[in-house]
Amino acid sequence: MPVLKNSITQLFNIAYPIVQAGMVWTSGWKLASAVSNAGALGLIGSGSMYPDVLKEHIRNCKAATAKPFGVNIPLLYPDIEKHIQTIIDEGIKIVFTSAGNPKTWTSTLKQHGITVVHVVSSSIFAKKAEDAGCDAVVAEGFEAGGHNGREETTTMVLVPVVKEAVKIPVLAAGGIATGKQMLAAMVLGADGAQIGTRFVCSNEASNHISFKQKIVESKEGDTMLSMKKVVPVRLLKNDFFKAIYEAETLGATKEELSEILGHGRAKKGMFEGDLNEGELEIGEVAALIKDIKPAAEIVKEIWNDFTIALFNPLHK
Repeated sequence: MPVLKNSITQLFNIAYPIVQAGMVWTSGWKLASAVSNAGALGLIGSGSMYPDVLKEHIRNCKAATAKPFGVNIPLLYPDIEKHIQTIIDEGIKIVFTSAGNPKTWTSTLKQHGITVVHVVSSSIFAKKAEDAGCDAVVAEGFEAGGHNGREETTTMVLVPVVKEAVKIPVLAAGGIATGKQMLAAMVLGADGAQIGTRFVCSNEASNHISFKQKIVESKEGDTMLSMKKVVPVRLLKNDFFKAIYEAETLGATKEELSEILGHGRAKKGMFEGDLNEGELEIGEVAALIKDIKPAAEIVKEIWNDFTIALFNPLHK
């Protein structure tokens, strides 16, 4: 397939401006290496890993691919110092940070020659990331799965305002699963796309097969942003979601919502496959996903769709 040279492909030394999001309980070394081998950028999601587990995934990924890959770190991770040290010790060259202040660790990472990208939900945060020394930002809109911005700004609005606010490259995220959607985001100013939900339904994703099948069966309206008083997160509707929704409707406090959430809820749903009581984090674009396939095929499918739309925009 023809490659594209732009600021994103050059920044990461990849063939296509596609980044697979580093999602908890989903983005292990098998998925990251498969995506990287296919010409995109694979990310290991460290947010659900103990430090020794992250080290194992990094080493397995190195053995599985000679292509660039990176690690996503939520900055609110309780043992983040150990994750940072592991990344430095293992020679990781690309880090995506999220859920926190990029000033905290960006300079440390940059001192070790690491390319740093920060996930943002507003143009204000994008500018702060640029000022902190980040090499690029991910403009993640309201449609995205997992933890989300409280502002509820959609990707169609967020991408152009972020692009106008910063000089560094911008990746679009949220509501993107096809090449046509990626092209639309790039027309609005994005230099590429970070894609999560589509890769959840890949053979290599480490989440439970029941969760994958639930996504394939979902339709529009089956997800909703919840728990804004705690940490906003987009969820597939199930019994746990209903309990949260009813509590929020009745004016539950942050503490009461946290009590319902408990501990290990995402692992229970996404990794262990409890579709009723587990937390099922996924994006709105789940409604477009109709199959589970190898990650390499997903990359190829997205890129073919992109090139067809680019050179023949009236193609049906």
